[in-house]
Amino acid sequence: MTAEATGVRLDYDGPVATVTLCRPDVLNAQTPTMWRALSDFSRELPGNVRVVVVRGEGRAFSAGLDLSVAGAAGPGSFAELSCLPEQECADRIADFQAGFTWLHRPDVISIAAVQGHAIGAGFQLALACDLRVLADDAKLSMAEVTLGLVPDLAGTKRLVELVGYSRALEICATGRRLDATEADRVGLAALVVPNAELDGAVRDLTARLLANSRDAIVEIKALLAGAAGRTHAQQQRAEREAQTRRLRELAGRGE
Repeated sequence: MTAEATGVRLDYDGPVATVTLCRPDVLNAQTPTMWRALSDFSRELPGNVRVVVVRGEGRAFSAGLDLSVAGAAGPGSFAELSCLPEQECADRIADFQAGFTWLHRPDVISIAAVQGHAIGAGFQLALACDLRVLADDAKLSMAEVTLGLVPDLAGTKRLVELVGYSRALEICATGRRLDATEADRVGLAALVVPNAELDGAVRDLTARLLANSRDAIVEIKALLAGAAGRTHAQQQRAEREAQTRRLRELAGRGE
């Protein structure tokens, strides 16, 4: 399907893939069709892609769920989902989540370039990425609670990992908006820059990532991603094993 039909586009520039939400007329509000396209992208990435940048066209990253679609009677609507058997509804949501979870797969680094609103599903899409570069006009909110819903696009664990349980609960249970300054202070942003400098900052970060060994970065990402679930002794062992693999490969002794 075309970007016009799905509302999302995938472009390549060597080792960099760019995912663009392209519904600027509705502030890149998201639909189930977009989530399916995002999931499809994960299977289309060439093996040489090392960095995935996620961005939104226009003045917003994403204003969240498109309520004109979710509130209607068609596929993916609240009405349709509520009528499904419980397991079928859960399975359908799992399909939606797949459009987000691939962004923290181990072999790529993903960067969300966030300007303007990142609300609900938009916030969760930014959280799905490994790194977030925020323009100084960014506004983030987990607004699902205002609709009587919960965040269900794989964003809750990511949020707790970044800001801790207590702050994550407050953010999700109030649905309030965080500006870029607060997002930076609580650990949601890798970098905050003036809006006009957002694209350049993402390019600079991408270049710095690409300047280093892909295999080393894959090992580093795995070490950090698994650290919370390991004891100190287990983490130290993981470090030793990862470094042994790197030394053997650099010496031409890898399997």
